[in-house]
Amino acid sequence: MHKRDHGCVKNISSRRGAIAALIASGVAWGTSVPLSKVALGWLGPGWLTVVRFGLAAAVLLVIAHRSGKLRNALTLPVLASGAIGYGGSVAVQNAGLARTSVTHASLIIGATPILVAIIAAVWHGAVARPVAWAGFALSLAGVGLIAGGQGHGATPSGDLMVLVATMIASSVTVAQGRLLKGRDPIALTSVQFLGAALGALPFAASEHLPAAHPATGAILATLALAACGTLIPFSLFAFGQKKLSAEVAGAFLNLEPLIGAAIGIAAFGDPCGPRQLGGGLAIVVGIALSCLPLLGTRRPALPETGPLTRVA
Repeated sequence: MHKRDHGCVKNISSRRGAIAALIASGVAWGTSVPLSKVALGWLGPGWLTVVRFGLAAAVLLVIAHRSGKLRNALTLPVLASGAIGYGGSVAVQNAGLARTSVTHASLIIGATPILVAIIAAVWHGAVARPVAWAGFALSLAGVGLIAGGQGHGATPSGDLMVLVATMIASSVTVAQGRLLKGRDPIALTSVQFLGAALGALPFAASEHLPAAHPATGAILATLALAACGTLIPFSLFAFGQKKLSAEVAGAFLNLEPLIGAAIGIAAFGDPCGPRQLGGGLAIVVGIALSCLPLLGTRRPALPETGPLTRVA
């Protein structure tokens, strides 16, 4: 095998590994909104953000320190990206989630891939191929099919807060530039988690202190949110995002409403009909369409962005 052929095979394998990581992260993120809703019964929006990212940061900082790659990531720009893109946006999103339904929040957050693609196109001229745009649109339509008509207890103010959080996260995703270049994804994510916990402290300071004797379910939900909804998916997404463009990687975020709907059907007895099945199929097909240019042909490199910020 020629060196050139070997390089092509290695490149394709690397991209497939990145896609596998993105799929796993999307599945794990599917648990974040329901877990956050339960945890908000104990912690306020700010305190939940501090605890969620503080616990995750403690684990990742130890791992990054032992790897010897932490120092390169421990910079003010990385801390700031975590404080704004993670801490600030998630605190605002939690406040909105406390005022609206999980369904409405999931639907609004589902707009993230489209917002990232549009912002990247405007700021950097990073225009995805038509087939990728078709995939983005199809996935977003699937989100609408799954979420539409199921929500209860939603309010305009809550929906608006979730939308603002989504716009902040999408903007920071594109604006944070080349943070991943030359940095280890785990080390970078650990510093961003630290920045998120610090950035959410002002929100927490304005809230009442958490209850001293919370319900067991709320404690377990908070711990699960820190691990399954934060530590695992953010790390996997940072790995995948290093190898793919932000707007293509963002399509995998639409797995969240699909998994959330499945959890609702299995655990909470939510209805399962043509709307849910059709929406799930649209999400999967849309993600496949957005990835076809990556797996089939080589394409010009798009301007590199940092790891895609998530607000769920």
